[in-house]
Amino acid sequence: DESEWPHLPVLPSYGRGRDAPNGRFSSLIFGTNLTDVVITGNNGTIDGQGAYWWKKFKEEKLNVTRPYLIEIMYSSQVQISNLTLVNSPSWNVHPIYSSDIIIQHLTILAPVDSPNTDGIDPDSCTNTKIEDSFVVSGDDCIAVKSGWDQYGIKFNMPTKNLVIRRFTCISPDSATIALGSEMSGGIEDVRAEDITAINTQSGVRIKTAVGRGAYVKDIYVRRITLNTMKYVFWMTGSYGSHPDPSFDPKALPVIKGINYRDVVADNVTYSARLDGIENDPFTDICISNVNIKLTSKPKELQWNCTNIQGVTNQVTPEPCNLLPEKEIDCPFPEDRLPIDNVKLKTCSISGNF
Repeated sequence: DESEWPHLPVLPSYGRGRDAPNGRFSSLIFGTNLTDVVITGNNGTIDGQGAYWWKKFKEEKLNVTRPYLIEIMYSSQVQISNLTLVNSPSWNVHPIYSSDIIIQHLTILAPVDSPNTDGIDPDSCTNTKIEDSFVVSGDDCIAVKSGWDQYGIKFNMPTKNLVIRRFTCISPDSATIALGSEMSGGIEDVRAEDITAINTQSGVRIKTAVGRGAYVKDIYVRRITLNTMKYVFWMTGSYGSHPDPSFDPKALPVIKGINYRDVVADNVTYSARLDGIENDPFTDICISNVNIKLTSKPKELQWNCTNIQGVTNQVTPEPCNLLPEKEIDCPFPEDRLPIDNVKLKTCSISGNF
């Protein structure tokens, strides 16, 4: 019953709704300006009954943006764990403008053809940890965000200090981990390790465009296992999708310090498509210790590279000329981020109901 879903204003870092220019429906589980939030269960299921919303979206009958399943805004000390989330109307878990967030032991399921059913979307958040979770999605399994074009630039709140560990994704049309495309507040210091993807479009994908501004920098990824993929590595500098025509064409994003190591992939169509922006190349890319086995009908051009700069070491198939061989192990920080020192506290309710 749509009348039971309160309307909220658009997010200030987006300037409009993702589905429609006007406001948006409140999420099923929603909170703002909170401290010490615990959303947990004994692997209990929350069903978003998304089919109603997906149909309206596909028929272009929405005047406001669909609800998310869980959204927490302007909050700190947020813990979401031990739940199964199914059939979200749109994004599943959306912490935004928040800090000190732990997301663990989630199973997130949506039909692979459902629109915009991202799994977990940390958005303009600091100190976030995502661990031991499994997502089947119609969109990116994890999408790291920080605002859209001029609205995100003005709001100026990055996502930084993000840890992703022991994560598994199935998404035939989208990424295991996407950085962007809404990244206009910046994305910095992301550490992902022990990542598995099966029948997924790409591994870690960077999505940006002219007008986004800001940066994606200091990204570290290691120990990735991929099976049945369209792309292993994918960076897009022409993603487009602007909130309105008022974006600044001089707002060029800075993409630098992107590090991938210890990757094993099987049944792959393309090894890499890495497209920077003309007069704004993506720099300091490092890829090492990668073994890619191709599908029975691979594309002839395995590494398609434009407007990038970096190095590779022990990578097969042979990378493009813009990524020359250098004896180097791509870095992965060994220090601990503050969120790693936070222990997950659980709560329990007993009694007769």
